[in-house]
Formats: sequence, structure tokens, C-alpha cells
Amino acid sequence: MKTLYQSHLILIGTLVVAGAAYGQQPPDPVTSDSLANTAMGTNALLHLNLDESGCHNTASGEDALYSDTSGSFNTATGFSSLFSNTTGNNNTAAGYESLYSNSTGNDNTASGYAALSANTTGSYNTASGYEALFTNTGGNYNNASGYFALHDNTNGAQNSASGVQAMFGNKTGSYNTASGTDALYSNTSGSTNIAEGYKAGFNLTTGSNNIDIGNVGVAAESGVMRIGTAGHQTQTFIAGINNSTVTGAGVVVDPSTGQLGVLASSERFKTAIAPMGSDTAKLEQLRPVSFKLKSDATGTRQYGLIAEEVAKVYPELVIRGEKGRIDGVRYDELAPMLLNEVQQQQSKLAIEAERNGVQDVHIAAQDAKIAQLTAQLAEMHAAFEKMRKDVLVAHNWSPLHAKRFVAVPEDR
Repeated sequence: MKTLYQSHLILIGTLVVAGAAYGQQPPDPVTSDSLANTAMGTNALLHLNLDESGCHNTASGEDALYSDTSGSFNTATGFSSLFSNTTGNNNTAAGYESLYSNSTGNDNTASGYAALSANTTGSYNTASGYEALFTNTGGNYNNASGYFALHDNTNGAQNSASGVQAMFGNKTGSYNTASGTDALYSNTSGSTNIAEGYKAGFNLTTGSNNIDIGNVGVAAESGVMRIGTAGHQTQTFIAGINNSTVTGAGVVVDPSTGQLGVLASSERFKTAIAPMGSDTAKLEQLRPVSFKLKSDATGTRQYGLIAEEVAKVYPELVIRGEKGRIDGVRYDELAPMLLNEVQQQQSKLAIEAERNGVQDVHIAAQDAKIAQLTAQLAEMHAAFEKMRKDVLVAHNWSPLHAKRFVAVPEDR
């Protein structure tokens, strides 16, 4: 072992020469030491002498930078790393066949077995991991970190994948960000997606502009945000809402899918529009109750209806959960139903009043008329009392005469 170690030291010492060092001397010696190329390994930088403009390259390993002619500032470490590079510059490859097919791509960094192996013209890519960005040919500005990360990418650009098999199937999709094992695994051409977490966005294929956090997503959907997975997350707490007051539409949730939204009231969202008519006649069958929620430790008294009872009268007014279980009541629907019932009652009162010959059919208007007549009567009584007092004074009558006073004829 000592003899072997000494022989290695002697070998390393023989590699160093002024301006350049070679593990195996190329067929024709480099004429200029100013090129500052370093080669160690069989056939490393073998063809560099064909075009002496290549400089500042470092090749370590059999066939490393094998085809390089005029490429400069490249570093290749490992068997056949940067094997096909000819004119590409500023590339760094560390690992078996990393950046193997690169020919003219620049500023790439590959670390790991066969990382960026198929890259030919793509530039500014960073691949770290076993076969990371393995199939990339012309894609630029990609960042892949992890076993098989961005494995199938060919021309997709500006993607960032971190995690085992993250964005594994991506081919031409661009501007995606995936973090987590199998995140955006099935995406092929979708762009501008964000996936965070284990298998986040796993089902996405061609959809774009999605944000999936802890959710596998849906294959071809676009412009959708999904947070969490049904059955895994059972409660949601979001800061910054309770003390922030705004005016706008109330947010509702579809309990069967978890989708958030606002109620649609515009006619453009509706069809089969018709008056309620007698549909609200059964409202009197509903039983208003007071209650306390089991989950409310404070025991606050609340008021409402029992959903199961409502379902027997108006099944369309109950809210059902993901498995069809009755969970709540659509209280927002009761307001227009009550309005319809009030209008129905007013119509009945109008018909009844017309039959009885009553001109004023509204109770409020009747009260106002009575108040007006009462006021007029009071004014008349006050005027008569003033006139009586004036007559007493004018005739100098005593109060006894006032009792006999009725009126004064005009001819007196």
C-alpha cells in the first residue's frame, strides 16, 4: 500500500508542467502555455489541440471534455462528463456522463450521475442529482435539485424543481415551481404552476396558472388554487381577517368540494326564472328554535332551524357534506321566501278590503288618516273654546252665563 501511495505521488508530480498539465499527453502538444488547460484521465480534453483557442478548461476523468475544441472555462469531473462539448463555455459537470451531450450550451452546472446528460444547446441550467434534467436539450434557466428532478424536460425554460422526481414528466412547460417529492410529477406542458408539498400538483398535466399546496390538483385545470386535502386538514385558521373590515359579497363554501365563492344574483347567472307563487306556503311548517352548539364552550344561545326538519319540508334548503350527510340550512334563501310570503299576505288584505268597500287598504295609511282626523277635531275644539271665552269677555258674562251660552244670532 505504501509503495502504491508513493507511485501515485510520483504520477501526480509528473502531471504538473508550466502553463498546462495532462494525465495523458494529447496527440499534438499544445503550443501555448497561456491556454491554462488541465487534463487528467484517458482521452480527457483529447481534441483540444485541434483548435487552440479553448482555454482555462479542467478535465478530470476518462473521456472528460473529450470533444472540446474551442470551449473555454469548463470544468468536467467524471467519466465522459462534458463528453460532446465543442464550443460551450463556462460549464461545470461533476458526475458520470453529466452534461454528456452538451455541444454549444453555456453556463450550465451539472452535479450527479448523468445530470443534464442530453443537453446540447441549453444554457444557464443547474442540475443536482441522479439524472436531474436528464433529457433537457435546449431548455434554458432551469434549476433541478433531486433524484430524477425535471428528468424528461426537453425545451421547458425557467422551471425550478426541488425534490425527488419533482416535475419528472415536464417536457415543454415553463415558469413552473415545484417543491417536494413528486411535486408536479405529471406536468408536461403546463406553465406558471406552483406546487408545494409531497405530491403537490401531481395530477396536473397541461393546466397552467395553478397553485397547489398539499393538494394533488386536477389534470387539465387552469387558474385554480387548492390548499390542503379533504380528510387530512379538518380546520382552517387564517390571520388578518377578523379585524379587517371590508364591504362586499359574503364568501360561501361548497361543503361537497370545499370550493369557496360568492353567491350569484345577476340574471346572467340564472335560468328558468319564475315567480315563487305558492311555493312559500309551507314556511309555517318550519319550527324556529333556540339552541346551543356542542362545540361552543361558552354556551352562547343561538336561534335557527333544525336542518333535518327543514329537509322534510324544503329538501332544497339543506346543505349536505361531501358524503351526502345533512349539515346545515341555507338561511340566505329564507329571506326572499319570507318576502314572497309577506307580499302574498298584502295581496290577500287588498282583496279583502276591496270586497268590504274600504278605500284605504293599507293599515299604516288608515292609522295616518285617523291621526289626521283626530288632530282636526282637536283644532276645532280649541277654536270653539276660544270663541266661547271671547263672547264671555265681550258681554261681561259670568261663568254661570257660560253654561247657558250656546250661540249668538247674527241679528242681535
